[in-house]
Amino acid sequence: MKHLVSISDADIPHLLSSAHCIENTFINYKFNKILTNLFYEPSTRTSSSFASAMYKLGGKVISINDVNYSSVAKGENLEDTIRTMGTFCDAIVLRSRTAGEAARAAFVSEVPVINAGDGNGEHPTQTLADLYTIHKEFGRLDNLTVTFVGDIENGRTVHSLDKALPDCEKNFIDTFDKSIWPASDVYYLTRVQKERGSEGSYRMRKEHIKHIPEHAIVMHPFPRNEEIPTWFDNDPRARYFQQMRNGLIMRMAVLADIFSNEK
Repeated sequence: MKHLVSISDADIPHLLSSAHCIENTFINYKFNKILTNLFYEPSTRTSSSFASAMYKLGGKVISINDVNYSSVAKGENLEDTIRTMGTFCDAIVLRSRTAGEAARAAFVSEVPVINAGDGNGEHPTQTLADLYTIHKEFGRLDNLTVTFVGDIENGRTVHSLDKALPDCEKNFIDTFDKSIWPASDVYYLTRVQKERGSEGSYRMRKEHIKHIPEHAIVMHPFPRNEEIPTWFDNDPRARYFQQMRNGLIMRMAVLADIFSNEK
């Protein structure tokens, strides 16, 4: 894996296996590498988990979490920024505002580019964390029913996860007005992407909970607004905080894969 721009770039079985090994076995990684976190949009979990993953792998991080204080503010284009940072580091994690910008970056980059979300395009490492969460729960990624609820059009995590689960039955619900959701194994909720022009609000209600099977899990890529009330956090079906932990493990697996296979 040279670049990770789309979930289709990932060897999912291999990365699931690697994440399992990292989580359950002490592995003393010593990658003397430098990672650049280049974020054109705000981020808490993705930026911090990549930094934590890199530190745990024995490397260092250059953090550019506000491009307004970089040469971007002087009019520097994406390609020049990528080429510049590639001279200082061994890999670049890119969060960009517009779908397709991660592919543009990978096209000119001399070092691996990892897409940390490109507009309403994809978010492959979040999807890998989601897949790891589902696989740990059910032991498989096929013959499941997955219901996506929320901002379907602009939710990049929905786009990537939908692509990664070709052998599952899927339902897409863009409103919470329905009091009964279809019986499913996984419920994947997302917030309204107001920064991309989406409108409205969603909120899980107790009538929804009544119809969620006991074996099911409820996921959310976060940040959340009001779509999942905090009173649901202690429900045994809630898995969104576990997703965050799994995101750290999976990003360690992605970085380890990239650095282990460098020629």
